[in-house]
Amino acid sequence: MKKQEIAGMIDHTLLKAAATAEQIKALCEEAKEYHFASVCVNPARVKEAAECLKGSGVKVCTVVGFPLGACTSAAKAFETGDAVRNGADEIDMVINIGAAKEGRFDLVEDDIRAVVGAACGKLVKVIIECCYLTDEEKKQACEAAARAGADYVKTSTGFGTGGATPEDVALMKASIPANMKVKAAGGIHSYQEALAMVKAGASRIGASAGIRIVAEAE
Repeated sequence: MKKQEIAGMIDHTLLKAAATAEQIKALCEEAKEYHFASVCVNPARVKEAAECLKGSGVKVCTVVGFPLGACTSAAKAFETGDAVRNGADEIDMVINIGAAKEGRFDLVEDDIRAVVGAACGKLVKVIIECCYLTDEEKKQACEAAARAGADYVKTSTGFGTGGATPEDVALMKASIPANMKVKAAGGIHSYQEALAMVKAGASRIGASAGIRIVAEAE
């Protein structure tokens, strides 16, 4: 892939708890320079990221129910609405992982639908946190996301016990309708790793190593 192609698939990510305003500004400037798809920041940083990226074409992505997915659907919906009002273009939400482990995919679906409704048409990516799920649970989580009207399913938060794998990306791609996409995130540090995810079916890459990935693509 050409470097411009891979750059346009990257969500340039900084979700560390101790990230400062200066670091968020630097992230945004890098995203503009490299023409990344978006920056992915915590909700408290959405407004400043949106101001920094205004008119650049780079989207603002944020996370909801992050990283555990264990808050209520009402809390996730409120967090989503707040993020959209502050300038978020894309929402990466974590599913109710405990409900998925119990086989309560009706609850998983309702949880996702609450966020999709609160997103007011903004792009919603559903983090199923593959490291905690069996292949059958991954499949059912993807199907629940599709029924709830999400745009993407996403492999990982990057804060769990494992990150993205090409095998999980392929399984997820096979479990969703053609109008949905897959985001691979968690532990993607090189161009070769990113390329493997794309070949497996990913349309978006979440990474803090975006600059390195693009540099290696050259």
